[in-house]
Amino acid sequence: MRQKIEWWKWENCILTLLVVLANVIVMGIFFDFYYDLNDDTMMLDIMSGAYSGSPDGHNMQTLYPLGALIALCYRLCHVVPWYGLFLCLCQFGCFYLIGVRLCSLGEGQRKAGDGQRPAALYTASRVGMGRKLVRLAALSVLAWGVCLPHLMNIQYTITSAMLSATAIFLFLTMPDEEDTAGFLCGNIPSMVLVVIAYQLRSEMLLLTFPFICLAGLYRLTEEKTIFTKGNLVRYGGVLGIMLAGMLVSRGLDYAAYGSDAWKDFLRLFEARTTVYDFYPELVGEDRYQEALEGLGVTAAQQSLLRNYDYGLDDTIDSAFLTTLADYAMDTLRGAKDWGRIVREQVYRYYYRILRGGDAPYSTLLLLMYAAVFAAGVCGVGIRRYAFLWQTILLLCGRSLIWMFIMLRERDPERITHSLYLVEFALLAAMTIRMLYRGINGKGDAGILHDLSAYDNRRPAARVPVRLSRGIAWIMAVAFVLITGNGMMKGIPVLRAEQERRAQVNENWYAIDRYCREHDENFYFEDVYSTVGFSRRIFDVAGGGYANYDIMGGWMCGSPLYYDKIGRYGIGSVHEALLGQENVYLILSDQEAQERGVAWIVDFYAEQGVRVVVERTDTIGTGYASYRIKTD
Repeated sequence: MRQKIEWWKWENCILTLLVVLANVIVMGIFFDFYYDLNDDTMMLDIMSGAYSGSPDGHNMQTLYPLGALIALCYRLCHVVPWYGLFLCLCQFGCFYLIGVRLCSLGEGQRKAGDGQRPAALYTASRVGMGRKLVRLAALSVLAWGVCLPHLMNIQYTITSAMLSATAIFLFLTMPDEEDTAGFLCGNIPSMVLVVIAYQLRSEMLLLTFPFICLAGLYRLTEEKTIFTKGNLVRYGGVLGIMLAGMLVSRGLDYAAYGSDAWKDFLRLFEARTTVYDFYPELVGEDRYQEALEGLGVTAAQQSLLRNYDYGLDDTIDSAFLTTLADYAMDTLRGAKDWGRIVREQVYRYYYRILRGGDAPYSTLLLLMYAAVFAAGVCGVGIRRYAFLWQTILLLCGRSLIWMFIMLRERDPERITHSLYLVEFALLAAMTIRMLYRGINGKGDAGILHDLSAYDNRRPAARVPVRLSRGIAWIMAVAFVLITGNGMMKGIPVLRAEQERRAQVNENWYAIDRYCREHDENFYFEDVYSTVGFSRRIFDVAGGGYANYDIMGGWMCGSPLYYDKIGRYGIGSVHEALLGQENVYLILSDQEAQERGVAWIVDFYAEQGVRVVVERTDTIGTGYASYRIKTD
């Protein structure tokens, strides 16, 4: 019997693996796997060695231990796209773990007979293959109807949120274990996922950490006796291990960036983030021109800051950007009409949730709140109505998180969709626990092992069973309708978007080939000319060191940046462009037509040098290389 039960466990793993692989294959046939943003492609270049010439873990976005591990993989075998493969494995691995858990719900062992036999006698309880396939089909519909754009256009922030969501779901749906060792061992996957999510995108994990804490609180309050030494050890142990893993990760990251050069760049990085992410109007709007002049920012420097090409000016360093950031924090923040902003954002919050502003995410979330309420009403036991305070607490917590990001005016889809996914996972796990409690007719926390505990000889117990099953069917139909509608609308949009990506990226491949064919030269790229590029994960052009870089961006001014340009004897960008015969500028025809090259001429004019910008060659369709010469 023991061998047979073990086979059931492997059956769930194999069945889920086959379904997940089938989804991956079908998605790969109809779409391409892309890095969503240029942030991920820059991280790829750093960890693969294309940026500085040697794989490195200092990518500024992930914590160093994870970056160093991926960089080590590139050192061992450079032909494998390790970073993209890691992101794909994280995302589809989340679906795999959730699928295995869904298949295992209701399986285990229960007492045999009518309770008169010895307690040592057990019989196996299992879920039929048909039900498992239905559960995996629902998971697949979720992937196609809601998550498909993020599975095809992969972004590390979304990936971190998926890891966090999976950790919550696994924690809440884990079969109850009485002993501490079993409880801690059973939650190892959740703890590992949280630590990986923190290393991948610490800001996103911290943003979703309140949901993780709520999951722990909800499960703790389901215990028969809450305040016991055993519960303190079990729940405190899970939380402590997660926090310890996060602290160790942060400590190693801090040590890796401990040199004076990296500390100075971290100050630059933080100041740049403040200016460009939270107060972009300071460098982007003409009304602040006089204020910037008062801070010592020249007209040419304002142009460089506005088009992100500030790498041309060596004086735009950490002290320079810190001055701008301090001014923005002291002046611009205080000058805002916070009363108006709060009113606007509260309305936006209402619109997004109750008016379908973020459909299908918001619609699906409303369904899950309804599911929790309905399942809670059908629950039994001494804490039957605990779902009321749990739901209210969740609504309060999620409202605070949402208002936090909205008042900061930093709510792009990669953040909002992440929050939706994490909240959905929490609500889905809560619904499952309450529905199983109703089916089993049990009021304690031991609800996920024993689906057959319901006794047909007790007619009064049939009411919650029928209601729970009815609710499950109604919610399942609504779920299919919402996700199906999302699929029908989302697939054409994704296809058109990826076709556009492919067209835009043809120029990136052309630039990459051109630069590598002229490896005796180094090329600086105008930021706005190349910011729209992304790359296919499993079809990356070139290989090894790339003899080009954007003339700005979040790695500009870092020790790796100077290592990169130093391979061509470049210490100062504007001096190299003017004085070295093998250093060129790449600019798109569109930007050259719209902005011209006056921003370059004006900058050198402030240095007392008259220059001309000469077009030297055509690259692909719509790009060209330029040489800067004295007039």
